[in-house]
Amino acid sequence: METNQAVWLLLVTAMVLANIPFILGNRLFLLIKVPHKSIVVNMIEWFTYFCITGLFAYLLEKKSMGHVAPQEWEFYTVVLFMFMIFAFPGFIYRYNLKNFLKKSGSA
Repeated sequence: METNQAVWLLLVTAMVLANIPFILGNRLFLLIKVPHKSIVVNMIEWFTYFCITGLFAYLLEKKSMGHVAPQEWEFYTVVLFMFMIFAFPGFIYRYNLKNFLKKSGSA
């Protein structure tokens, strides 16, 4: 796999995994059906997906480049905040737009 393909695959995977906890409000980790998830459960699930994405990124880098570059804490901080930005559409849908649509009678 080329590096360019690995980067795009990682970005798409990160965007999808960042939004899953908020879009699927009645599922926990895609498998367990629950009646309602609190924001704490959503954040724990979101952080778990962040860790899974990091592991996936590590494996992709090792496969596409042959080695993994050492990183400092600044890198992980930026990646965490980037993952938060990726989760913004799902968070807005879950906690703002969904309630607004219920109140207006559109959903």
